[in-house]
Amino acid sequence: MAKKKTKKKTTKKKTTKKKSTKKKASKKKTRKAAQREPLIVTSKVKAFIKSQDMMSGVEAIEALNAKVYDIVQEAVERAQSNRRSTLRPKDF
Repeated sequence: MAKKKTKKKTTKKKTTKKKSTKKKASKKKTRKAAQREPLIVTSKVKAFIKSQDMMSGVEAIEALNAKVYDIVQEAVERAQSNRRSTLRPKDF
C-alpha cells in the first residue's frame, strides 16, 4: 500500500500597519461647569423629575452638576482642614 503525500497548506499572515498610539494634545477651552465631567446620571435625574410631573431643561442638569461639584469641593476642603485624606459623611 502506497502512502499518500500530504501537503501542508501554508497561509500567509496579513501584515497590517499598526496605528500609532500617541495622542495629539487637544486644546480645550475652559468653561466653568460646561467642561466639567458629569458627576450625576442625567437620565436618572430626568426620570425622577418626570416622575414628579415636571420637565427639565439642559441648564437645570448643568446647574445640578455644578452644585454637586461645589458640595464635594467643600467636603474635600473640610477633610483637608481636619488633616484627613478620607471623606466622611460628616464632611458633607
